[in-house]
Amino acid sequence: MSTATMNKPAHTAGSGVNFARSLHSEWIKFTTLRSTWILLATTMVVMIGIGLLGAWGMGSGMESIRESGQDPAAMGMDESMLHMMATGGIDFGQLIIGALGVLLIASEYSTGMIRSTMTAVPGRLSPLAAKAVVVAAVAAVVGIVSSFATYFLSQPILASYGLDYGLDVENFVQSLLLSGVYLALVALMGLAVGSLLRNSAGGIVTLVALLLVLPIVASILQFDWIQDGVVPYLPSNAGRQMLALQIADGDLTQLQGGLVMAAWTAVLLAAAAVTTKTRDV
Repeated sequence: MSTATMNKPAHTAGSGVNFARSLHSEWIKFTTLRSTWILLATTMVVMIGIGLLGAWGMGSGMESIRESGQDPAAMGMDESMLHMMATGGIDFGQLIIGALGVLLIASEYSTGMIRSTMTAVPGRLSPLAAKAVVVAAVAAVVGIVSSFATYFLSQPILASYGLDYGLDVENFVQSLLLSGVYLALVALMGLAVGSLLRNSAGGIVTLVALLLVLPIVASILQFDWIQDGVVPYLPSNAGRQMLALQIADGDLTQLQGGLVMAAWTAVLLAAAAVTTKTRDV
C-alpha cells in the first residue's frame, strides 16, 4: 500500500500583499465612496466659484474707480491682483481637501475597518503610505485642474473690462501648477492629523485651526517676534508664498515657502507613522 505525499505549494513571487496591491486596495476604497466625489466636486466648485467672483469683483471695482477719474493702482488695485484670482479660492478649497484627508483614515478607525486593513496587510505602514499616495495624487490633480479652469473661465469676464491677460505673466503657470502641490500637502496633513487623533470631527477641527484660525490669531498679535518669526512660517502662510507671483522684500521665496510647508507635512506624517506603528488599533 503506497502513501501519497501532499506537497505544500511553493511560495511564488508576487503572492501575498505587497505595496502595489495595498495601493490598489486603497484606490478602490477611495473611489467607491460617494463622499469622496462629493468633496472633490465641492472643492472644485468652491475654488472656481470664488476665483470667478474675485475676478468679477476686481474688474467691476477697477472700472468704477477709472470712471471716477482715479487710478486703481493708487488705491491698491492693480492688475497683479487680478492674476492672483486664479488661485484665490484655494484658501477655502484647502479646508475641504484637508477634511477629505482626515476622513480617509479617521473613518476607518471609527468604524473598526482599520483592523481588517491591518490584518490583511502585514506591515502597518503600508496602508498609511498607500492612502498618502492616493490622496496626494488626487488632490494635486484637483488643484491644478481647478486653477487652470478658473483662469480660462475668468478671461471672458475680465475681457469685458479690458483686463484679460495671457499665460505669459511671469511665474503665473508655475503658480497654477504649484496649487496642486499645495493641495497635495494639505491632504497629507489632513491624513496625518486623522491618523494621530483617530477621530473625524476632532481631526477636521484641528486642521481648520492649524490652517485658518491660527494664522488669523497670530496676525492679530502685534509683537515683532510673532510677526517676523511665527506668522510667515505657519503652514498656510508659507504655502501661499509658494504660489506668489511677486516676492516682497523680507518675505519667503516660493521655494522657501514650499519647503516650510513640506516640513510641516513631513513632521506630521512622521508622527502619524510612529503612532500607527506603536499604538493598538
